Amino acid sequence: DRAQALFAQSVLHGAGMQAIVHSDADGALQAIKEHRPDLILMDLHLPGLDGMRLTALIRQQPGLQLLPIVFLSGDPDPERQFEVLDSGADDYLSKPIRPRHLIAAVANRIRRARAQAATLPGASGVPATSNPETGLPTRHHVLQQLNTALAHRDRGGVFFIEVASALGLRERYGYAAFERLMVQAGQRLAEAGHPHLLARLNDNSFLLLARNADEDALEGIAASLREQLSARAFVIRDDESVHLRGVVGYAPLSPGFDDANAALEAIERTTLQARLLSAGVAGHVHRQAVTEQEHLALLEGQLELAYQPIVAVAGGNTAQYQLLLRLRQADGTVLAAGQVIPAAEAAGRIADLDQQVMDHALGLLDLYRHATPPLNLFVSQSLRTLQRDAFADWLLESLQQRDLPGSALVIDVRLPDALIHTVPLQQFCQRMAGPGVRFCLSQFEPSGEADALLTQLPLSFVRMAARFSSSHANPATREELRKAIEQAHAAGLQIIGQQIEDPQAAAAMWVGGVDYIQGNMVQSAGSDLNFDFHNAVL
Repeated sequence: DRAQALFAQSVLHGAGMQAIVHSDADGALQAIKEHRPDLILMDLHLPGLDGMRLTALIRQQPGLQLLPIVFLSGDPDPERQFEVLDSGADDYLSKPIRPRHLIAAVANRIRRARAQAATLPGASGVPATSNPETGLPTRHHVLQQLNTALAHRDRGGVFFIEVASALGLRERYGYAAFERLMVQAGQRLAEAGHPHLLARLNDNSFLLLARNADEDALEGIAASLREQLSARAFVIRDDESVHLRGVVGYAPLSPGFDDANAALEAIERTTLQARLLSAGVAGHVHRQAVTEQEHLALLEGQLELAYQPIVAVAGGNTAQYQLLLRLRQADGTVLAAGQVIPAAEAAGRIADLDQQVMDHALGLLDLYRHATPPLNLFVSQSLRTLQRDAFADWLLESLQQRDLPGSALVIDVRLPDALIHTVPLQQFCQRMAGPGVRFCLSQFEPSGEADALLTQLPLSFVRMAARFSSSHANPATREELRKAIEQAHAAGLQIIGQQIEDPQAAAAMWVGGVDYIQGNMVQSAGSDLNFDFHNAVL
């Protein structure tokens, strides 16, 4: 069905993937050879050769045994679906299908296939040290070498290179073209960093390990990497080229890190600083003891948590609160999250802090499991915490041990974090899909890259940036809000308007189409979960 194929193509294009429609089964093998797809989306009923026979034919070709093949068909016969999977297909999707389901299924299969390709065992039965498609060392191999260098107390340096405007590039040129562009970028960076090891970390970032390099020369190496990346244009299409920009964060090895993850976290933070510098390069300064003590002193005190209701504008049957972090110091001073979180990050304590907050939230959900109306909690977490495998393992185990419905937990992720760590966030979301944990994107500001996240992440809610609370006083802001809400609703998401302090702001949000509001006009943050949601109609 060509109409259905074009519909699927438009959905995937909207998610930043390049999709090519090919309706001739006889020419499928030649098309695969020409385009080298990451995945084949196959219909069951094709003219001439049916989908199962074509799948079997593809599987017979050298190098195509692991190419993901996903069937999209309206055939309701369960026996036929079994036959499809038995023929060599990886998955079977039934029509009609929601766009978000199609995007998630395709993206998930592609990610898994790439991860598998990066760790294919060699003749010795150990993970491969290089990617067979790009020739670059694998991420696993470089991180393993970094751990070895740290254990041996080697001198040298480690570099984090981030390619700018990745989401915008992917949205403009499509998924496949973006991938080819990043492969070219990686090869150029590898040449610039030779003889040192360079691996691709995620969509738009690379890691370079320079063991035994002169630590006085690290800044020069970083500047050279950035300069070489942007020195010449990359050909992205036959008639079009693009210049890439990037930033580089680096750190010397000799002061020491606990392990590769600690080093990676340090240079990621340093890369954020590099974004703010005209040179686009920043070096990690190992914390002096006095500075670390200052940060730790700031964190000394009693952790307090407050709750602010999130109320449906048309009423609802669920009690929803955002959990807000406070820290009461010995002198009685109360620090807000905006002060505590940066101090925790600087002191390397953010994961501990996040886990304490999350554990408290799970305890509340357990306590109120039989409450009427049912309780949902929005809990903010740092991406530095979420990308740790140990945290994901702990959260899954905690939900299972308490037998909690995952949907009662909404993890709040800040937009700036999500833009930087899109791939680790996608991987974390995928792990949380089983128990049904939901996600909210906070501090949302419309932009090309931010808008793309609405379909790239399995979100349930979007919390608009605080400035939109004054949209009633600014026609331009009001129109910007309206368009952002329309786009989010089109993606099936619900909108939260925050910091609503007066009826005029609430009315503007209601007219704009938000689904929920929170702020002091509804109720200020407090220590109790006693808001009357049943009679709250705004």
